[in-house]
Amino acid sequence: MRSSPDGPRRSKPAIPPQHLVSYVVVIDPRDSSVFLIDHIGAGVWLPTGGHVEPGEHPLDTAIRETREELGIDADFGLTGTAPVFLTVTRTTDIVGTHVDVSLWYVITAGQETEFTLDSREFRSGRWWTVDEFGNSDVRRFDPHFLRFIAKVRSSASGSSPHIRP
Repeated sequence: MRSSPDGPRRSKPAIPPQHLVSYVVVIDPRDSSVFLIDHIGAGVWLPTGGHVEPGEHPLDTAIRETREELGIDADFGLTGTAPVFLTVTRTTDIVGTHVDVSLWYVITAGQETEFTLDSREFRSGRWWTVDEFGNSDVRRFDPHFLRFIAKVRSSASGSSPHIRP
C-alpha cells in the first residue's frame, strides 16, 4: 500500500490542508510506562512521529521517524506492524489550521534505553507511568492520547494493568 497523493504534506504549513501522520508510541511492557517528547512546536507532550512523505508508506514513516527522532530501531514485537489507533485532529498553530489524520503504531523499549533526541524539535523526553497520565492535565498531551492509553490497556490480555503482548 502506498500513501494517497492527497494525504502527505507537500508544503509547510498546510498544503494540502489534510495531512497523513505516523505516530510511534514507545512502551516499556514491563510496567506500561510510555516515553513521550516535549515537542517545541506543538507545546505538548507527544509520541515521536511525523508527516508521511509523498510516496512513503506510513509504516516506513514510523520506522524513519523512530530513527531520526529517537536514534533507535523500531521494535514492533508487542503489537505488530499495523497501526493500533487512528485519529483525526484539527490542528491550529501560528501559521494556520490543518487536519492531521494520524496512524498510531506501538514499539517497545526499556526505560534503560538511551535515546538521542533532536534538540531542534524537542525540549526533552521522559517516561510517563499510567498513574501520571491519570493525574495530569489532559491539555499537556495530544487530545487523543488518553483514549489511546485506555484502548491499549483494554486490549491487553487479562485484568492486569500492564500491557502484554
